[in-house]
Amino acid sequence: MSSRSYGLQEPPSLGVKGKKRYAMVIDLRRCNGCGACMMACKVEFDLPLGVWRIWLKEENRGEFPNVRKVVVPALCNHCDYPICVRNCPTEATYKHADGFVLQRFNRCIGCRACMMACPYNARHLLPGERTDPQKPWGVADKCSFCVHRVSRGLAPACVASCTARAMIFGDLNDPESEVSLLLKKENVSVLRPDMGTAPQVYYIGLDEGGVSDPVSCDKDRSVALKDDYHAFKKNHHGLQFGDILEGEKDTSPLGFTRQVVGHLKDFTVDIFEKLGIIGRH
Repeated sequence: MSSRSYGLQEPPSLGVKGKKRYAMVIDLRRCNGCGACMMACKVEFDLPLGVWRIWLKEENRGEFPNVRKVVVPALCNHCDYPICVRNCPTEATYKHADGFVLQRFNRCIGCRACMMACPYNARHLLPGERTDPQKPWGVADKCSFCVHRVSRGLAPACVASCTARAMIFGDLNDPESEVSLLLKKENVSVLRPDMGTAPQVYYIGLDEGGVSDPVSCDKDRSVALKDDYHAFKKNHHGLQFGDILEGEKDTSPLGFTRQVVGHLKDFTVDIFEKLGIIGRH
């Protein structure tokens, strides 16, 4: 029997002697919404147009002239009890012993189960066409806490690039680490504590009027953001993106059937491409 442990749930390492438990603290009092973390991550992983491993959830609060912008960086929360790991049918998503929740691209079939399960909207599907054909495509992707950098003693790209030093990363099992000291000193909050996932991205100032849920649903996005996302979906012809746009008017039985059959066809083609039975279109 193979000695590999694909998909097996590593026990939480928080507070376990001799183990590491990496986590991130984001101080919303310092975040100025510059977007440096997004750009650094984009460059670090050569992410294609329209997908992000970290993004900024922004809202305008108040009424003119007393208006302020609230910015909350959002990313994978690297939960101690990750729902995505339990829901991945191919064991492509797994939990690392040091707390990272990671993805094995070679096992992913692009079924989107992890994307639907994640309560933080932290996953995306890489499009079928990449500038570099050797890069992963048609598979689920997410923030990895830059495990390739952390394993070499470097900070994640977003942390290293933060102009306001609002993002702090470290080992919670080290009582002298900055993240440990901040958790003892500050009043911190996590997103969606009701889900029972024990997220390990902590926010300072979230209870002071911050955005409580990073999910960019249709009702709280600006018209410009909706139009931009719809334009992206219309002009990306990879099979990995759905063609159903928010607010589409064709709700007739024929239109609904056409959409369902079309997506089923695309999904079937994706599976055969991943198995190497047919070539890329």
